[in-house]
Amino acid sequence: MKHAIQAVKKIILPLALLMASHVQADPVTDALNALESEWAKIYYQVPKQQQGHAYSQLLGKAVELCKKYPKEAGAIFWQAVIKASYADHQDPVSALSAVHDVRDLLNQAIGINPKAMGGSAYVVLGTLYHMTPSWPIAFGDDDEAEKLFKTALAISPDGIDSNFYYGQFLQDKGNKEEALRYFQRASIAPVRPEQVFADTRLEAEAKRALKNAGGGPISGKKAMFSSLNTAAQTK
Repeated sequence: MKHAIQAVKKIILPLALLMASHVQADPVTDALNALESEWAKIYYQVPKQQQGHAYSQLLGKAVELCKKYPKEAGAIFWQAVIKASYADHQDPVSALSAVHDVRDLLNQAIGINPKAMGGSAYVVLGTLYHMTPSWPIAFGDDDEAEKLFKTALAISPDGIDSNFYYGQFLQDKGNKEEALRYFQRASIAPVRPEQVFADTRLEAEAKRALKNAGGGPISGKKAMFSSLNTAAQTK
C-alpha cells in the first residue's frame, strides 16, 4: 500500500506585494509568508523527532489566521499543508482522520480561488489522491490525481512544484521518460523571490532526479504520512 502525502507547496504572491519597502506591507501576505517560512524550516532543518511538536504549534497559528480571514484561500491552503505534515507524526487513526480534513480544506481553498498560489492547492490535492490508500481505507484515486495535476499545470505550466510533482507521479506510474521531461522543466523553473528557501531545495530534488535518470528523486513526500501506511496494513 502506498504512503500518503505531504505535498506541500507554496504561495505565488502578486508582484505588487513585492514592491519597494516604502509601500505598506499587506498583513495577510506577511502572515502567509511567515507560515511558509516556518513550515519550510521545520520540514528541511528540524530533526524528525522534533517536528511533531513544531508542526502542532504552527498549525495553531494557521487555524487562528483562518479564523481571522475565513475567505482567504492562502490561509486555508497553508492550514491544509501544515495539517498534512503534522499527520505524519500522529498515530494511524488520527492520521486517517487528518487526511480527510486536508482534502476538505484544499477543496475549500479551491472553491474560493482556484488560481490562488498558482494552482498549488491542485498540486497538493493531486499528490494526496495519488499517495493515500484507496477505498475502503481512504479515497486514493490515480485517475483523479492526474486530472488535478493537469489542472495545476494548466494554471502554472512553468511552475516548479506543478512540474516536479507531476513528474514524480508519472515516475511512480512507470512513465519514466515522460517524467524526466517534467523534472527538466522543474529544474529550470524560476525560483520565486518570496519562496527562495523551499524552491531552491525542490530545484535540487529535480536535478537529482535527472542525474539519477530513472532512479527517482529523493523526496520527503514518500516519507510523509507513514502512519497511514501502518493503518492501511492493519485493515
